[in-house]
Amino acid sequence: MRVMVSPLVDMIRKREAKVGVVGLGYVGLPLGMAFADAGFPVMGLDIDKRKIDKIAKGESYIKHIPSEPLKKLSSEGKLKATTDFAKAKEMDCIVICVPTPLTASREPDMTYIVQTGEALSPYVRRNQLFVLESTTYPGTTEEVLKPLLEKSGLKAGVDFHLAFSPEREDPGNKSFNTKTIPKIVGGFTPACLEVAQALYSSALKETVPVSSTRVAELSKLLENIFRCVNIAMVNEMKMLCDRMNIDVWEVIQAASTKPFGFMPFFPGPGLGGHCIPIDPFYLTWKAREYEFHTKFIELAGEVNTQMPYYVVQRTMEALNQHKKTLNGAKVLCLGAAYKKDIDDMRESPSLRVISLLKEKGAVVSYHDPYVPKLEKGHGFNFEMTSVPLSPETLGQYDAVVILTDHSNIDYSMVVKKSQCVVDTRNATKHVGPGREKVTKA
Repeated sequence: MRVMVSPLVDMIRKREAKVGVVGLGYVGLPLGMAFADAGFPVMGLDIDKRKIDKIAKGESYIKHIPSEPLKKLSSEGKLKATTDFAKAKEMDCIVICVPTPLTASREPDMTYIVQTGEALSPYVRRNQLFVLESTTYPGTTEEVLKPLLEKSGLKAGVDFHLAFSPEREDPGNKSFNTKTIPKIVGGFTPACLEVAQALYSSALKETVPVSSTRVAELSKLLENIFRCVNIAMVNEMKMLCDRMNIDVWEVIQAASTKPFGFMPFFPGPGLGGHCIPIDPFYLTWKAREYEFHTKFIELAGEVNTQMPYYVVQRTMEALNQHKKTLNGAKVLCLGAAYKKDIDDMRESPSLRVISLLKEKGAVVSYHDPYVPKLEKGHGFNFEMTSVPLSPETLGQYDAVVILTDHSNIDYSMVVKKSQCVVDTRNATKHVGPGREKVTKA
């Protein structure tokens, strides 16, 4: 049956619809820039005044997002930002990109979604579109956000449109960006879907419509759980290869030559970023509501969360080979961000490794060209400043632990000038002579 076209669809196609983006972080800022670049007037909403001031000046506060395009959009008035949520009443389409962390007991924390829904509810008006992008469990859009917006007295699917479209950001990825990554869209009703799809299709290369918000929500979890499970498998393989004295990286390289039925995943010091360390727990929590125990997913989570402990154990063993103990040893950790060439610290396993090394009595320093300072937060209670990396400074440390293989770090120098190196990311695979100093972890 043909869905009745909303007048908002026509406004979107003419680029007359005003777009609001709530939450101007790693997801919201590039999305807002994409809409502005497509010709929409965009207003960013955030409680962090620092971000608002930066956008007004055209200065990016996220390292992998250059300032030049942001400055152009800001100076031309295409992208503005405010802390005043009353401005939401002027917006025709509002996209919510707020964090969805875990509580201390590893359960979904809906605080930011609830606070956003409550802040927006007084300004809901007829014919608006609200889209949730925050990664969450199936049912959140209908069970949490919808009732909050309906406190306005208006009904979703009748008076205003409601949809879910999972974010698919990969900071630092040079092959794909916000505009080119296919966008899944699920609506509360068919009419809601049509409006939401019209919005995203106007700014992004491809949209993928699905039958409901719940399907869209679960598709995001499946994407990241797939990675979580496979990373857990290869991390477990890495520990077995250590026992068997086999190079797991060589094994992966050999297996990758198979042109079908195999996809390479790589071991590391643990999981980082907002998605993979968190998303599986959203689904396992929701599954309990249906008396279903997700054993496979939870086992993968257990393996991955143990990897920082494994790294510390391998560091102890490497020091032992040099007749040194971890207690009192000077240890330099290379890399604080969760992946290469970015400044993203969300759920970075490096923080856990540093914390565990400190607990064992090590005197820990770190170097990261993208993260000049570690401040209290992210679940850890310490502050540190990145130290310079030079042949002189390397000689001061008993061990160097490679946690992130940034492309602008000279690992040949690291191996040559360090007493011993513990490599968790295979960053030293091309360093040549001196590999006898390297312990794989």
